[in-house]
Amino acid sequence: MREKITRYTILEYFYIVLGSFITAFAITVFTNPSKIAPGGVSGVSTILYHAFGFDLSLTMLLQNIPLFIVGTLLFGKQFGLKSLLGSVLLSLFSSLIGSVLGYDGILDLSKDMNVWLSCLFGGVISGVGIGIVMKSGANTGGTDIIAQIAARYLHIPLGTSLFIVDGIVILCSAFIFGIESALYAIIVAYVMQVMVNKIVLMMGTNYAKTCYIISEKLNEIRDFVLNDLDKSGTLIEAKGLYSMKNRPMLMVVIPNQSVSRLTRMVHLTDPAAFLIIQETYHVFGEGNRSMEEFVALNKDVSQE
Repeated sequence: MREKITRYTILEYFYIVLGSFITAFAITVFTNPSKIAPGGVSGVSTILYHAFGFDLSLTMLLQNIPLFIVGTLLFGKQFGLKSLLGSVLLSLFSSLIGSVLGYDGILDLSKDMNVWLSCLFGGVISGVGIGIVMKSGANTGGTDIIAQIAARYLHIPLGTSLFIVDGIVILCSAFIFGIESALYAIIVAYVMQVMVNKIVLMMGTNYAKTCYIISEKLNEIRDFVLNDLDKSGTLIEAKGLYSMKNRPMLMVVIPNQSVSRLTRMVHLTDPAAFLIIQETYHVFGEGNRSMEEFVALNKDVSQE
């Protein structure tokens, strides 16, 4: 068991390193040279780099410090340390790539087609990188943390919350670089949203997942859900169709960002466990949105 935990811990940190490098490559080579600020700390840094000549990597790091502190307070020390690592690596890799390849990119941006290529590849590669980092239970810092806070407390999809937060930065870029650059940034932000949702354990675009678990070690899994994930659930009496034996099944609804932790724990505890993960579009009840709020909201919308 200890060897498995060590292997998964190493794999998590490998994801952080790999994802940070991929994201830094996309920013330094594609979006920043094209003056595309698709949101996030990188988008703000792109604006400051071209408008005032501020160092790209240093600006990202300085912006991440207060956000790192907030993330640590809300999501715990382990999340905070991983996110700090992601933030530092993103800045470090951006500086390294910029030193090797320069900050002008690898495409001739005088050609309109190459701007489109920067837009497309910048969005795809950034989304893949951020998604890989988030898969480890961390992020690259910046507005990723703000988006995760919004997803957790406002019960909105993680990809959607990223898109909203990034939209504020894109709006600012419209005043600095012009409408055309802002439109490119919107495309990049949307592509990033799609890729993040696909990479983060294929989490889709919804707020939560419903997990059904049948295991011989259900008590250990139950304790993990209650104590580590701080969630509750329901034990359902089930019967095997072939064996006709009674076996309890645990049903639990958890946020998207906790799915990888639960999946890993179930695998380590009982590799033979039966686990089903389904999309969940609305969650009502204790600790979530009330039914009255949802009914009132939809009533207001239907009357407009």
